[in-house]
Amino acid sequence: MSSATITSALSAGVGGSISHTREPPSAVHPILPADHAVALIDRCSSARHLLELHGAVLRVGLHHHPIVDFKLQRTYSALGRLDRSLTLLRLTPNPNVFFWTAAVHAHALHGLHHEALLLFSDMLSASVEPNAFTFSSALKACALGPGRALHAHSLKLLLHSDPYVATALLDMYARGGEVVSARRLFDAMPEKRLVSSTAMITCYAKMGDLDNARQLFDEMDERDCVCWNIMIDGYTQHGRPNEALLLFRRMLSSPTKPNEVTVISVLSAIAQQGSVGSGRWVHSYIENNRIEFNARVGTALIDMYCKCGSLEDACKVFDSIKNKDVVAWNSMIGGYAMHGHSHKALELFSGLRAEGLQPTDITFIGVLNVCSHSGLIEEGREFFRSMEKDYGIEPKIEHYGCMVDLLGRAGLVDEAYELVQGMKIPPDAVIWGSLLAACRLHGNMALGEKIANFLVRNGLANSGTYVLLSNIYAAAGNWEAVAQARALMKENKVQKEPGCTSIEVASKAYEFVVGDMSHPKSEEIYSMLEELDGLLRAHGYVPQTELVLHDLEEAEKERALGVHSEKLAIAFGLISTQPGTTIKIAKNLRVCVDCHTATKLISKITGRKIVVRDRNRFHHFVDGWCSCGDYW
Repeated sequence: MSSATITSALSAGVGGSISHTREPPSAVHPILPADHAVALIDRCSSARHLLELHGAVLRVGLHHHPIVDFKLQRTYSALGRLDRSLTLLRLTPNPNVFFWTAAVHAHALHGLHHEALLLFSDMLSASVEPNAFTFSSALKACALGPGRALHAHSLKLLLHSDPYVATALLDMYARGGEVVSARRLFDAMPEKRLVSSTAMITCYAKMGDLDNARQLFDEMDERDCVCWNIMIDGYTQHGRPNEALLLFRRMLSSPTKPNEVTVISVLSAIAQQGSVGSGRWVHSYIENNRIEFNARVGTALIDMYCKCGSLEDACKVFDSIKNKDVVAWNSMIGGYAMHGHSHKALELFSGLRAEGLQPTDITFIGVLNVCSHSGLIEEGREFFRSMEKDYGIEPKIEHYGCMVDLLGRAGLVDEAYELVQGMKIPPDAVIWGSLLAACRLHGNMALGEKIANFLVRNGLANSGTYVLLSNIYAAAGNWEAVAQARALMKENKVQKEPGCTSIEVASKAYEFVVGDMSHPKSEEIYSMLEELDGLLRAHGYVPQTELVLHDLEEAEKERALGVHSEKLAIAFGLISTQPGTTIKIAKNLRVCVDCHTATKLISKITGRKIVVRDRNRFHHFVDGWCSCGDYW
């Protein structure tokens, strides 16, 4: 729409030509239809057209008409031109509460929280009294400190009980983690609106109080998609994937239909659970229910397939994403790293750069993990150096963790220790644990003791610290020191995380712990274990009894190794599936060396592919070989 066309439209029905001489507001042409200008502003869909329309408004003398000015200000904000909107506010003589509120709302909506609060302050300085909508807009920009000040001001003006203000206050306290204050406001509301209930559920979910969140969710008369998504995501984010998936199934039978946000949360829950069958069903649901397949959904699918052990499906999804962002590339690099395909991961890093994308800190976590899992020491050092030097990325705790892990696995324990001592940020428990594990792996008892004593002395020790220290002593045959470490562990009420392995057969998950006899088919499982033991020994297998960190006789150590949870799960898989079927198991801890050796031979003896997902990565066992190359 040109300026001439707009001017003509504004003049339509007035008759004759319009004088462009500027006149004071009281002398504006009384027959000029301001409502016609307002209608044109409301229909404006681009900043260029709005600028043309604004020029026409100035020419016909409507620039001080309060409604026209207000509409211009709001439309500039809606089109992202906050600079123009703010200029209009500053040029408006004695702007009323609606002008100020529109400006505060626009800045808060665009994430300019500091500017929104400055405008609120300017409004008060101009002696303009805020209304309920001003408060609800300003509170969206508030952290707890200024939020409490606004709460006090709303009490002074008796606006605190207005539904919009009360909901905004609740949301402010919820975002700040003030559960008690948020709940007090919620309980005081005479009518529990959907927005208020959703804000309260969000607060509980964010704080990990999922039981209270669920109780409130179940009590609601109506629920929109946002409410369902918050509850599903709450379960997912706090490691309760089974409940997230059960709630998703319930959502499918409700009038509310899942959207993009829903499926992303659900795919994350499936990634935790490890059920590739469920993941494929959700993938099919996305395709058949017109949920947009964009980079975000594609990345969630890649992550799910990688973590469920289906790298091939992840690659297909990656290739099908049209406009890949760096997050999608990062996810695929991480997937290759997790499955031991180091060269493909590094090729993908080169591909990312060739596409003109800038690596992020997450990209470097992926490639450093690749180097750690594959023993690429020089490559890892070079990536770590280039982060800051070539890309201006300051190393974070995760990057240091990858480097400590890389150096520690390679036996460069002293170099890893020097790196930790020279860190710009305090090392966390994961880094100390990684260094301690390297001391155990390479028999560096002196440094291991030094680190463990430092952690205990400074209150940084966790269950892993005591277990690793105990294991270092046990590997050296120092059973007295082992007893002391375990006594200290008991004294400090530290409990070791028990190892367990799960396997899915016929869409049902089964879980095993060491020496487990609880399964209904225990007799058949142990019979298969006995058969496997004979076959393994015939192929040269010798139990690695030095890994049993208890002062036992040799035969007892062999028996202890023979009933590890991984072996029980594999035996159950062998008796429960058809010959040739791939066996997939998941362990909550790092797979032990003896089980790794045995699983390689079992894959060769039985002709089965066995996929093991442990705490750190995937192991694909085929015909006596593992994808990790025995480096994990």
